[in-house]
Amino acid sequence: MSSRARLSSIFAATASSTASSPSPRSAPIDALAAATERARAGTLRPADAHHLFDQLLRQPTSVPERALNGFLAALAQARPSSACSDSPALAVALFNRRSRNSAGPRVLPTTVHTYAILMDCCCRARRPDLAFAFFGRFLRTGLAISAILFNSLLKGLCDAKRTDESLDVLLCRMPELGCVPNVISYSVLLKSFCSEKKSQRAVELLQIMAKEGGVCSPNVVSYNTVIDGLFKECEVAKACDLFHEMVQQGISPDVMTYSSIIRALGKARAMDKAEMFFRQMVDKGVQPDIFIYTNLIHGYATLGQWKEAVRVFNLMVDDGIVPDHHIFNILIHAYDARGMMGDADAMLIFHEMKQQGVKSDVVTYLNVIAAFCRMGRLDDAMDIFTQMIDQGLPPNQAVYHCLIKGFCTHGGLVKVKELLSEMISKARRIKEAKYLFDSISANKLVPSIVTYSLMITNFINEGLLEEADDIFSAMEKAGCAPNSRLLNHATRLLLEKGEIIRAANYLAKIDKKNFSLEASTTEMLISLFSRKEAWQEHIKLFPAKYQFLVGASYS
Repeated sequence: MSSRARLSSIFAATASSTASSPSPRSAPIDALAAATERARAGTLRPADAHHLFDQLLRQPTSVPERALNGFLAALAQARPSSACSDSPALAVALFNRRSRNSAGPRVLPTTVHTYAILMDCCCRARRPDLAFAFFGRFLRTGLAISAILFNSLLKGLCDAKRTDESLDVLLCRMPELGCVPNVISYSVLLKSFCSEKKSQRAVELLQIMAKEGGVCSPNVVSYNTVIDGLFKECEVAKACDLFHEMVQQGISPDVMTYSSIIRALGKARAMDKAEMFFRQMVDKGVQPDIFIYTNLIHGYATLGQWKEAVRVFNLMVDDGIVPDHHIFNILIHAYDARGMMGDADAMLIFHEMKQQGVKSDVVTYLNVIAAFCRMGRLDDAMDIFTQMIDQGLPPNQAVYHCLIKGFCTHGGLVKVKELLSEMISKARRIKEAKYLFDSISANKLVPSIVTYSLMITNFINEGLLEEADDIFSAMEKAGCAPNSRLLNHATRLLLEKGEIIRAANYLAKIDKKNFSLEASTTEMLISLFSRKEAWQEHIKLFPAKYQFLVGASYS
């Protein structure tokens, strides 16, 4: 049964029992409820939604405002999916149908929340101009205006980087229309100013909020937004002053406040001040979270204050907070920066992660691999690299760069060739080998004909023919001429796979360079054309000098 049929069946089932049902309005409610769930799940198609509205507009009873608003809100917040690529636009289109239909206002009554949702849809679609249009339509409805509607408009303008217009709406238009802004109204602009790196204007707006008082009085979220913005603009002194002002206003800092302060002071390498704020929050009964501890550990580790980093780590564990991979990465990197990765303690950290069930990420493995490569411990580096792949983590270019640099520094390109051979022939890690090979050129190194041959022949073996062609082209562009051994080997491999056209191309290269066919290549050609008559018609693709093979196959 199609999804449209399912929606229709809700109406049909209820309509058939209307006489006995005490709630005739349940049909549209049930239909909207089903559509709302599908919108949230990303499975509601526009055609189904329009079909639903066809039936809603024919209903004799009105739909509860809350049900309609819930449906439109679900569309407003729905992410693009295979069923519907633009749900906010669909919500606007459906509402416009309601407005054009004579029965629309009666069947689908609206509230201020309805228009706020629709304005949000327009803003999500990056069309604040349409949000203004809906605002104008709302004013003509005669419904009581509220800050909820204005907040949607303010958010849309700010999202469109039209913060100055938003400020005009906040300070002028809202009072003109008799609507008092609330703390959320101001907070929208505070966040926008800070994101645009205009934190000083946010400070000024914060002062206006404090002066207005009442529902506009700034709260801890308001102060946190501006304090964080000032820190991000490196206005450390102003941020600290604002923190003290907040405390003087009787607003207690929360964990987010301290997190912003400690993170910023750590980046500024002012760990003495960061430690002071940390102790202050603990004294005031604010429980540090993992982000607070991470920033402290990172700050101390960056300064090389290893003992302090370990002290904070132990405090965190004592608080019952389980360290995540970010914290372990910081510790491993700190060991490496001090040249201590060879110490037993350093590797204990790496193994401790596994014992605690903390999954390493690419950064973890990169830190360990890079350290071993710098120390010339290439076998250890490769062991870690192998563990990384076994864990299902795809290495990035930085990992390959470290390996190539390490092997070239301590083992030369011969060692790189051995590594590639092992990855392809033994471990069957073709994709990883390709990335590793690409890193050779990225490190301004020139692969040898042996390295090129290894990659080309193994790619052909694996059926990755386009990749083999790409590497062959790259080899020629790099000025590395193919030798007879490579061309003959590639020809034989392609013939074995029945790739006659590609084999003919390699034979043409052999002919062009005046190389001789190896005996094994000649024998394979004769054997194949004698056993497979269907292939004989392809002999014309070969250079003329090899077309004697059809006759030789019958002699």
